[in-house]
Amino acid sequence: MGSRNRERRAEAVQSTNDSSALSKSSLAARGYVHDAFAALLIPGTARRAPLIHRGYYVRARAVRHCVRAFIEQTCAAPGTPRAQILSLGAGSDSLYFRLKTAGHLAGAAVWEVDFPDVAERKAQRIRDTPDLCALTGPFQSGDHGSTLCFESSDYRILGLDLRQLQRLDQALAAAGLDAAFPTLLLAEAVLTYLEPDDAAALIAWAAQRFSNAIFVVYEQMRPQDAFGEFMQQHFRHLNSPLHGLDRFPDAEAQQQRFLQAGWTACRAMDLNEFYRCFLPAEERRRMENLEPFDEFEEWHLKCAHYFILAASRGDSLSQALVFPPSETFPRIDPASPSGVFPASVVTGDTQGLGLKRYGHASVLLSPGVILSAGGFGEQEGRHCRVSKFHMLLRYSDFEWKGNQIGSWGTGAQWDGRLYHTMTRLSDTQVLVLGGRLSPVTPALGILQLCCENEDNSTEDPIVTVTKFGPEEDSTLSRWRHSTTEVSCENQKYLFVYGGRSVAEPVLSDWHFLHVGTMTWVRIPVEGEGPEGRHSHSACSWQGGALIAGGLGVSEEPLSSVFFLKPITSGFLWESIAIQPPITPRYSHTAHVINGKLLLVGGVWIHSSAVPGVTVIDVSTGLSFEYQIDTTCVPWPLMLHNHTSILFPEEQQLLLLGGGGNCFSFGTYFNPHTVTLDLSPLSARQ
Repeated sequence: MGSRNRERRAEAVQSTNDSSALSKSSLAARGYVHDAFAALLIPGTARRAPLIHRGYYVRARAVRHCVRAFIEQTCAAPGTPRAQILSLGAGSDSLYFRLKTAGHLAGAAVWEVDFPDVAERKAQRIRDTPDLCALTGPFQSGDHGSTLCFESSDYRILGLDLRQLQRLDQALAAAGLDAAFPTLLLAEAVLTYLEPDDAAALIAWAAQRFSNAIFVVYEQMRPQDAFGEFMQQHFRHLNSPLHGLDRFPDAEAQQQRFLQAGWTACRAMDLNEFYRCFLPAEERRRMENLEPFDEFEEWHLKCAHYFILAASRGDSLSQALVFPPSETFPRIDPASPSGVFPASVVTGDTQGLGLKRYGHASVLLSPGVILSAGGFGEQEGRHCRVSKFHMLLRYSDFEWKGNQIGSWGTGAQWDGRLYHTMTRLSDTQVLVLGGRLSPVTPALGILQLCCENEDNSTEDPIVTVTKFGPEEDSTLSRWRHSTTEVSCENQKYLFVYGGRSVAEPVLSDWHFLHVGTMTWVRIPVEGEGPEGRHSHSACSWQGGALIAGGLGVSEEPLSSVFFLKPITSGFLWESIAIQPPITPRYSHTAHVINGKLLLVGGVWIHSSAVPGVTVIDVSTGLSFEYQIDTTCVPWPLMLHNHTSILFPEEQQLLLLGGGGNCFSFGTYFNPHTVTLDLSPLSARQ
């Protein structure tokens, strides 16, 4: 029975090769990488989403970087021993053909190892494709039952189980691999599919077998946080669970893993660091402009949960040749926690309490009524842009009843927008500004929502939608912006700031909407304004607005906090100096309570810690970190693309929705409405 289970898991792991190969083929077809051979090595085609393309792009560039560094070092000088590349779990990868076409195999050769079925299928594909045979040159096929499936002068494909090290060692030697020659071992999403003891044995075997070698590894890490847990659930569902992540959860642990196995030097980094430190800015801009894209949170989280590693042995090869000293990627870890905010699932009528959506907006209409609208989520059993509104009604103490309701009447309907803002005008009226229908289609016009009970009944309120204002008004052709209520000369305005648009990836402009007349007005603003940003937070405070964090140019998270301060002639931008410095973040929410600015959740890339709640004393600039205790909340809880509502009297913060399209692992929606107990904050005062 145990043997059969191992066979099934092996089959599941092999099936991941086909999915990966199709993704690589789609990647090349869209111009992310130059690879004319990916489509030749895998039957069929598939058009992947931009998020998948980005994930496979950074993987391809990281591996390419390591291979090129090895080739340049070992093949540069004449008379040097032949360089060897040993690709473990190679699958349908086109590495050999790309290197051969580029002229990099004049002094090198490639060996590939994978499960026998995978290796033979690839060998047959090559034999049947004249364009591939033209590159390999004369070749031989192995005898039936032989581990050697394909052999040419500089290319061998072997069908072997990597767990059988003695057979692997003998077969490689028989296929001409010389352990004394400089060797690059490549394991691209391979080791994590082996049982930890099998992976450890393979790493140690390679260290003992090759005296002059570099071992390059690309695979997953960080299993403990919400994204990591969802990632693991995905692979368990495929019957190909990820092994060893609990033993080696981060880049530092992976480095120690190789050093303790006999490798003399090692460096590992996540893909966010590789992308920013080892890819030229021009190349990054080229990639970022290939397709419309608006899934930054999942892109950064994917990169944070994969690493590239180079370990080395021998005098002539060093991991420093692969990752030479470069621009330092700043690590900005949050300060030691000052306390903990307990989290719990909101109680009440459980039917309808959950808000399974993200990219929505929520507003507190009255102390007992919360309205949420828009976003992407679950509706009638499918994932889509949500057209129904969600109403939370408070019926006792802090217990709530939730319900989804459609728009009412024959007028305008909710248009399916997301990443918009909602502002309360009264107990029954809400103003909706901006948003998008797709990354290339902004939502047009201003919407006004009216929420009221018909004939003063006790039934759930109904929502009517009214569209007004010219649809061609370019001011609101933006999303991921902020709208904040401010006041000037006793007049109420809505301050619209930042965001992004079809034409501009980051906006830095601002506009004032006079609430009484619903017209755009000019108000003088002095001082140096913030750099452009989107996915930031904005809070009303003392008649002005506090702007915090966000994603800036070059898709870089920001840590700056600005105060749009009311003055006699209009407003003044003031930068708030924060100590200790806070970790740059975006896609968070924010509130002010008793002069303290709370930054809740979000995404960051400069720390491996999980974002909790950062508390900033606005008057002094002092910052404090609070962890979120999720012991009583079903895991995972993804605190990005969510909304939150503050109840200052009860010292409670309600978290609604959140989640995202998590790379190729599927879409996750937080299933429950959660409350944070902020009472530990008052203990510091």
